Amino acid sequence: MALNVLALRKDFPILERETRAGVRVTYLDSTATSQKPLAVIEAMNDFYRQSNANIHRGVHTLAEEATALYEDARGKIAKFINAASARQIIYTRNTTESINLVAYSWARANLKAGDLVVLTEMEHHSNLVPWHMLAAERGIELDFIPVTMDGLLDLDAYRALLKRTPKLVAFTQMSNVLGTVNPAAEIIRMAHEAGAVTLVDAAQSVPHLKVDVQELDADFLAFSAHKMCGPTGIGALYGKAELLESMPPFLGGGDMIKEVHLRSFRPNTLPHKFEAGTPAIAEAVGFGAAVDYLSAIGMDNIAAHEHEITEYALERLEEIPGVKVFGPPARHKGGVAAFTLEGVHPHDVAQILDKDGIAIRAGHHCAQPLHEKFGIQSTSRASFYLYNTKAEVDLLVNGIYKVKEVFA
Repeated sequence: MALNVLALRKDFPILERETRAGVRVTYLDSTATSQKPLAVIEAMNDFYRQSNANIHRGVHTLAEEATALYEDARGKIAKFINAASARQIIYTRNTTESINLVAYSWARANLKAGDLVVLTEMEHHSNLVPWHMLAAERGIELDFIPVTMDGLLDLDAYRALLKRTPKLVAFTQMSNVLGTVNPAAEIIRMAHEAGAVTLVDAAQSVPHLKVDVQELDADFLAFSAHKMCGPTGIGALYGKAELLESMPPFLGGGDMIKEVHLRSFRPNTLPHKFEAGTPAIAEAVGFGAAVDYLSAIGMDNIAAHEHEITEYALERLEEIPGVKVFGPPARHKGGVAAFTLEGVHPHDVAQILDKDGIAIRAGHHCAQPLHEKFGIQSTSRASFYLYNTKAEVDLLVNGIYKVKEVFA
């Protein structure tokens, strides 16, 4: 079913914003954070107006309502990624914290000096730095699946790495720079055959593609609400129940305990064992509302729309003399177009585009090693979501021609 994008855009108040007189925003930065529909804004507003209270411990009406809303959202999130149980969904602040939870809890309990962790050259810093920190602390070894010059993972090199029997394979399902959608199910299957546990950075995939954790057979999978029409400050870690049960707590404090004595404590059951202190309650409500919103539209419909926009964007960008687009062709990528313009710094491109209300990203996008791989320091990046149109791609292209004129 084709999306009625013009109707959908009315759900997002910010898309009516003028950044300066007569210049309406053209938002092409959803890979950094998505915009929020009224359904999410109103759900959070209603919570604060009607049901605001702390959760789990209170027996009064507001506390019971808040607890129900918080836990109902967890159930929606579990269903959205087809987790077998809501107990397998751990609320975190974001994808970064979810990955750090695995690094601090599972990895520190299971990895020792000399153990190998396999990553990829296209990882976001969030799936690099925690493992660098653990390598410095424990002496674990890190190695990387190479990225080919056309932006795909070298699976032959991955097979060679698996012969070294890694303990963990951690990888992004979709690159935030190249847009590459990696063959996650195949990567996981191969890792399991080699005896490795898997961690999927799904920050860019869950908002844009139908992700089924049981079909993937992922051991851990991390994602954020703010990239999928939800609020900032909340994300989720999915884990297989047996792994989560075996892991020590991540943070200590209230709500993650069953009982506490002066000289000992006993942790709570899943999922609360990993959720210390008062959580982001309103944000969880917003997260649940975002899941409802995306589910009503249909993830297959969203993916099909984004593919159409991305295919069109790549064609138009490649028409522009001096533009180089990075990553694979549209059939292998999501809604991301990272590019350089010959003779112009990416920040200058972004600043000039902004004068016409066109919002893109410029920089290394928290993926410095990937940029080093391609021999560049930074790129300009346009990214697309369910509310973007081909007309906005045309505005981007016209804007790049204006940049060229400025620097002619």
